[in-house]
Amino acid sequence: MDVGVIGTGMMGRNHVRVYSELKPVSSLYIYDVNPKQAALIAEQHEAEVALSIPDLLKKVDAVSLCVPTPLHYKTACEIIKTGTHTLIEKPICFTASEGHELVRKIPEDMVLGVGHIERFNPIVPEISRIISNPLYVEFKRHNPTSSRITASSVVEDLMIHDIDIVLHSLFNDPIDVFARGTVDVAMALCQCGRTPVYLSASRKASKKIRMIHIEQEDMTIEGDFMTQEVYIYRKPDLYSVENERYVQENIVEKVQVTKKEPLRDELLAFLSAVRKGGGFLISPAEAVQNLEVCESIVRELTYGN
Repeated sequence: MDVGVIGTGMMGRNHVRVYSELKPVSSLYIYDVNPKQAALIAEQHEAEVALSIPDLLKKVDAVSLCVPTPLHYKTACEIIKTGTHTLIEKPICFTASEGHELVRKIPEDMVLGVGHIERFNPIVPEISRIISNPLYVEFKRHNPTSSRITASSVVEDLMIHDIDIVLHSLFNDPIDVFARGTVDVAMALCQCGRTPVYLSASRKASKKIRMIHIEQEDMTIEGDFMTQEVYIYRKPDLYSVENERYVQENIVEKVQVTKKEPLRDELLAFLSAVRKGGGFLISPAEAVQNLEVCESIVRELTYGN
């Protein structure tokens, strides 16, 4: 299969690297508005540089769209006209209204998926399998200050990963949101059915954190998205008292998780959907729903202070 990557920023470079290692990929083409950068990335991964987006689309069966978010809608519309199967890096568009308009333009026989990469993190299906009646859920997604340029707030940039997991892996209930913060540091308290869910995201941290914490009546579950480790803490049957203090020795279980590179699994799933003609794990409609929740949170950040 001949595959293309449009945009060679941080995520675009990762897409090029992984595609160059996948057996289903016969030829790899890349395009970037910066021809020198495109040539450098192409040389590193034995890819061919396309002269323009139309030039690239003539040569490929499928493409990853990795341009800056404000350009997603315009570029995706250009691709849709050719019917080329497409994976759009998250978020699907700059605004939910653009996302809704894009969804209406997608031909029925075209695969269009959205790259919410954490859905392919192996701890997500494991935790989804373990939980039954969560009393409280907490996510932390904190980054050190980065030189990476983004037109999005920390909500669309980082928190959206956890919003996607909440909406499409852990719960099916409508979500109510209360939020506070700034464009770089934000928190949101959500109500999913009867379960409170706390989300925090930061681009000002001194330590990189990617974690989930879930409390149930019978256990506490902790997961680390970076190490891909999950631990279960169970309450003991008996408590003891030593020196007038309660002593609790929890039973700790480490869940067996097969560690994987989520981007590799994501791109393999995309190519499989193209080859078999099926749908991709994250649909455009789900991606738009994620963006709608992001926008409701951002409105709280902007007008709630």
